[in-house]
Amino acid sequence: MFGLEKKDANLLLFVAALAIFAPFILNPFPEGSAMAQFNAGYPDLMQRFAIFGIFAIGFNILFGLTGYLSFGHAAFLGVGSYAAVWMFKLLSMNVIPAIILAVIISGLFALVIGYVSLRRSGIYFSILTLAFAQMCFALAYSVLTPITGGETGLQLALDDPRILGVSQTPEGNIPVPGLFGLEMRESFEMAVGPWVFTFNIGYYFCAIIMLLSFYLAIRIFRSPFGMMLRAIKSNQQRLNYTGLNPRPYTLAAFVISGMYAGLAGGLMASMDPLAGAERMQWTASGEVVLMTILGGVGTLIGPVLGAGLLKYMENILSKINKGVLEGWFSFMPDGMSDTFVFLTNLFVGKQWHITTGVIFMLVIIFLPGGLVELGKRISGMFRKKDDDNTKSAKAEPAE
Repeated sequence: MFGLEKKDANLLLFVAALAIFAPFILNPFPEGSAMAQFNAGYPDLMQRFAIFGIFAIGFNILFGLTGYLSFGHAAFLGVGSYAAVWMFKLLSMNVIPAIILAVIISGLFALVIGYVSLRRSGIYFSILTLAFAQMCFALAYSVLTPITGGETGLQLALDDPRILGVSQTPEGNIPVPGLFGLEMRESFEMAVGPWVFTFNIGYYFCAIIMLLSFYLAIRIFRSPFGMMLRAIKSNQQRLNYTGLNPRPYTLAAFVISGMYAGLAGGLMASMDPLAGAERMQWTASGEVVLMTILGGVGTLIGPVLGAGLLKYMENILSKINKGVLEGWFSFMPDGMSDTFVFLTNLFVGKQWHITTGVIFMLVIIFLPGGLVELGKRISGMFRKKDDDNTKSAKAEPAE
């Protein structure tokens, strides 16, 4: 299928199934139940799953294949967002031109930053990318305020000189991003008993882009170009001895990775037409590193799983407050209930980062391959059990 081997085609179909049925998968608990707190099938969060999945897939092309760890990829995410919002302000509210411009501009930024940063490797490369990202953040926050909006961010306005389309709706409101007449915020709800499932146009648009990005990543991983990137990661010095210059390959990987980040930034602006300098901060760059490591560095599906896990914890665990915990443990005696509420409250709500830190440490220590390695170990246990049962059956004498 699409020039893929059977294993890769099955993986693509699996990711497609997850994306299509996400409204059902992410809403396992009935509305109004005590466990509905853990439902994640609402449009904003599902869009973030897809968008940050794209961000992590692109970052994995650089980090997973070449071993170059960038701490500045948030710069391309922010540049993509700014480019998309400017396209909305000047041309049209159609998301396609905005996304195309976001990818092009972020690719140009990645070309310049990568050309300088890739003169060094290891920790020096990481520090250089971090420095460039912080420079971009400072410029966007306080220097280039006419272009970026400064502290308040870049937003749409009623007086935007939009070439194609009106500047405001008949009701006097700012128009919203759309795709040939379909608004990104449009949703349809389906009630099945006590369950309510939401189908959002913006999410499915992001999901389609994510699947295309995932397919392109598969082709890159399996191509001769991908093999060359693996060789750079394995032993760059030996590669130099063969007479091959690795810099054009690493620069190409850096630019492709930056364009993925710009695509994610453009999609963020398409779902919510606002761009702020906070998207360029070092914490945003750290998030994509966490996503990739949690999912599995160098694997295809790992970054998607890692992005989903991190965004789930950020949006679900952070909403669990003391009042919710008191309801959960109300069946216990007063003293015991207060103890459980106190202990649990240390890992949820505003302290959800502690939970993320603990999980990250456990993954680094016990699962260096991330969630993908965990899946392989579980499947290996079942496979071993089946093999043992088969051997036992063969060893039994026939009656």
